[in-house]
Amino acid sequence: GINAEYGLTRMKTLATTLLLFFLATTLAEVYFQESFHDGWEEKWVKSKNKESEGTQGTWVWTAGKYYGDASESKGIQTSPDARFHQISASFPKFSNRDKTLVLQYSVKHEQKLDCGGAYIKLLPHIEDQENFSGDTKYNIMFGPDQCGSTKRVHVIFHYNGKNHLVKSEIKPKSDQLTHVYTLVVKPDQAYQVLIDGEEVQAGTLPEGWDFLPPKTIKDPTAEKPKDWIDAAQIPDPEDKKPEGYDDIPETITDPDASKPEDWDEELDGEWEAPQIPNPAYKGPWRPKMIPNPDYKGPWVHPEIENPDYFEDKDIYAYDDNSAVGFELWQVLSGTILDNILVTDDESVAEKERKKIAELQKVEKDVFDALQEEERKKTEEARKSAEGENDEPIDFADLDLEDDFDLPSDHHGDEL
Repeated sequence: GINAEYGLTRMKTLATTLLLFFLATTLAEVYFQESFHDGWEEKWVKSKNKESEGTQGTWVWTAGKYYGDASESKGIQTSPDARFHQISASFPKFSNRDKTLVLQYSVKHEQKLDCGGAYIKLLPHIEDQENFSGDTKYNIMFGPDQCGSTKRVHVIFHYNGKNHLVKSEIKPKSDQLTHVYTLVVKPDQAYQVLIDGEEVQAGTLPEGWDFLPPKTIKDPTAEKPKDWIDAAQIPDPEDKKPEGYDDIPETITDPDASKPEDWDEELDGEWEAPQIPNPAYKGPWRPKMIPNPDYKGPWVHPEIENPDYFEDKDIYAYDDNSAVGFELWQVLSGTILDNILVTDDESVAEKERKKIAELQKVEKDVFDALQEEERKKTEEARKSAEGENDEPIDFADLDLEDDFDLPSDHHGDEL
């Protein structure tokens, strides 16, 4: 009886666990996913916006020079240099109102990116995808961007007709390996940014961006009192200047100087010893400073509640999410973009990151091996060049008569 009861309890527990797992996976919504396998071009539209200017870039379907898997690591790569790279894909419209929104994708800068972006945009319906450009309205722009020493991860939200950039700086990865960027936005207006699954920033939308007017403002009727004492220190009234202080000269005659032996007073004039700084001179006298007994500290402008402040609990919500796109400028091309995911479930994104992480490990091993091979080649070339330069000269092989036009019996004398 006890064993049967125990077995029945175990079965119920297992059934409940499986049901919860099934509900979680079936309720999860994957709005868009792209790993750039065969047929990817059917979903994507390449913009022609910059063709007339001659600056329209192209997209190469490739896994790159090094990768985790020849097929699974394929993405789209920017090409050629100094071009605009614009491409978008549409999907059925969804609203993230009352839902978590997860935007995730991977970036690999094979070219040692010096100046250019690699961010993704989540957009409302695009009327003309062939004219997709930097002027096309978007909901969210997210991902790395750099130029020279300026490197940051953009997290920009479109709100009330303006694009708002996150106030704090998020540093991107700037090596030549694949990295996964994840943005999570929740209905309670919390957000989280992850790189390779590691949180690099988190907070709330109202605190992290200037979406709303400030809650308080400086009181326009308040003024600093005219008798407010700003000076933290004052001259000591008891301190007196020492007698003879002003008689100390700034410079004195150099005691070690002597008239040069070849000095000619008729030609050079009367010799005068040079002047040097006087070590006894301490500059103009000033009384020492002491704490000001009347000092009240810095005056702080009082604040009042801002009459223009309002609360908005729907900053996070976009009722029309219908496309994703890349709209980039790069000086040096070669960035590979891949593994795009738009979902309402963080666990789905985590599962995808784990798959990508396995490929990242292999990719790093391949990359390190290539780097080591390149290092060895460079070292061998250097040694070879040094060896050629260090070879002894065989003077017997030199035709000195032709080079110097010398008689053959005078070689020894002339050399």
